Amino acid sequence: MNEEIENVTKDIVERPSWTEISRNVNFVFEPEISTIVNGDRERISQVIQNLVSNAVKFTDVGTITISIEKNNQSSEVILTVTESGTGIDKKILRRLFMKFATKSKSGTGLGLFISKGIIEAHGCRLEAHDNVDSV
Repeated sequence: MNEEIENVTKDIVERPSWTEISRNVNFVFEPEISTIVNGDRERISQVIQNLVSNAVKFTDVGTITISIEKNNQSSEVILTVTESGTGIDKKILRRLFMKFATKSKSGTGLGLFISKGIIEAHGCRLEAHDNVDSV
């Protein structure tokens, strides 16, 4: 997982648009564990790419933190992408994983819908929590 996360963040910071974004936004990924996940590497990478790209899209100023932990009792691996952006619009939050749910100026609103399908096909779950509610 760590390698995939590092590849995704490297890909994002190598984009020409990152130069402008990086003046106000920082990535934090300091893994405490290294873990192996069995699954379709390309699809899992696609999900990570989507989650991190969404965080970049909705964070004008602040930090995007990516963390990974393992629940030793259940053997679950928990990947968390947290950003200090504006939060998720309440109208979108209810239907966030449905087709065409978006408040983005770019994009189709299909990314999280597709990501959820990929994650569920791996026997896992994808959740979203609004960062405004947790502050």
